[in-house]
Amino acid sequence: MLRESHILLFSIFIAGLCSIVYELLIATTGAYFLGDSVMQFSITIGVYMAFMGVGSYLSKWVTDNTLLTQFIVYELMLALIGGSSVPLLYFCYAQGWHFQSMSVALTALIGIFVGLEIPLLSRLMEKHYTLKVNLANVLSIDYLGALIATLVFPLALLPWLGVFKTSLLFGLINLSIALTLLWYFYAQFPPRQARLLRWLLVLVLLTLAGLMFFSKALNHHWNETVFEDRIVHSEQSRYQQLIMTKHKEDVRLYLNGGLQFSAIDEYRYHESLIHLPIQRQAATRNVLILGGGDGLAARELLKYPDIESITLVDLDPAVAELARSNFHLKQLNHNALHNPKVKVLNQDAFVYLTDTPDRYDLIVVDLPDPKTISLARLYSKQFYTLVKHRLDAQGIMVTQATSPYFAKQAFWSIHNTAASVGFHSVTPYHVDVPSFGNWGFVMACKTACELQHHALPNTRFYHPDIEPLLMTFPADMHNTHSKVSSLDQPHVLYYYLDGWKYWN
Repeated sequence: MLRESHILLFSIFIAGLCSIVYELLIATTGAYFLGDSVMQFSITIGVYMAFMGVGSYLSKWVTDNTLLTQFIVYELMLALIGGSSVPLLYFCYAQGWHFQSMSVALTALIGIFVGLEIPLLSRLMEKHYTLKVNLANVLSIDYLGALIATLVFPLALLPWLGVFKTSLLFGLINLSIALTLLWYFYAQFPPRQARLLRWLLVLVLLTLAGLMFFSKALNHHWNETVFEDRIVHSEQSRYQQLIMTKHKEDVRLYLNGGLQFSAIDEYRYHESLIHLPIQRQAATRNVLILGGGDGLAARELLKYPDIESITLVDLDPAVAELARSNFHLKQLNHNALHNPKVKVLNQDAFVYLTDTPDRYDLIVVDLPDPKTISLARLYSKQFYTLVKHRLDAQGIMVTQATSPYFAKQAFWSIHNTAASVGFHSVTPYHVDVPSFGNWGFVMACKTACELQHHALPNTRFYHPDIEPLLMTFPADMHNTHSKVSSLDQPHVLYYYLDGWKYWN
């Protein structure tokens, strides 16, 4: 009897461990593909909790004489659906089906089966403990499993395995509940029922194990479906998925499916980002790049021999490591990250600005678009206030600011937010980058900044003569008086998602 109670307690622990991981996996995958992590986690948690309630309510219809059998069947179903949830979401995205609907449906199904677990396990434990002790044991062990899962998921599982393999791994771990219970209680089942449960278990095991074994090939096939060009590098870091493709001379980098640059036209973007502000400074000695781990902004800065130091702060070390080691990217960035003037720090940009005592002549904000709450904070009034404090008296900030055509309100929100912190002048400008479309930038100066007419290094696109064109906006891109974005009210996030939803 003691051994039986230990097996049931083990089942409770595994149930708590797996249930929270499924929730995290679905929400994280949704944030990868759809952005807006707050929305994805909110929907997932809300639907999950609601359908856990549905599962708990349905548990009252499970009769005592079929309790163990039904519990094992439910665990088999949970292992299969939960374990294959991320592969199903990947497939859905690749086929162009409605991703959000599939995400909600999977969350609801998993929620129902998870909701069945605790009531049924509590009933199975009744003969071992009093009600008071039973509830204490069941809930405390379940919550302990959930705690361990929430710690292991971001620290180990996501960086080592990624969401695809983690989903399958936890399906197999979840399957251990059914396996253990069937093994221990096998003699108590009628022979026909025992054989049926055994074959169901084998079927689920083979499905999950097969998906795990072929996960690399499946991922490759999925990537080939989603990305038109040949994939030359694929990597899941702790923070994001990195995909690099190549077609003829065009090398492209994608982070979580979003295009970061195309080799055939990235010079238009990076020359506009770097040369326009530098041409307005009497001297540029120390530069801070926030983001830009691909080394392309650093490449443009290194064309100016008077620059003494470039500090590049990028959260994900995998991006900078790729820029240092990948043949295609090293060719493109001219080996910029190996230059002794360049120092790379893997930190959060907001935290770095808060902690550093250093000041800079130029701060280049080359961060991804504000499509999640964590990125939107890097386009907030508080962020630009920190940037201003880290600039020297004659300092200039320049930031990429998404598309003034596709996401007009988001672009002008970035402009208006930078203007709200008291810069002497804030100048919006834009450029056509064929692989992206019309793209915007915002330059903010602490003092008056006029063209200095420095000697311009070798460029393919930028020249001071074209600046009037870059700073002229047609009527359909005029300032919409978008709201200032803050940490408390990230308007830029909602403007961005609303603008891009028609084009993605």
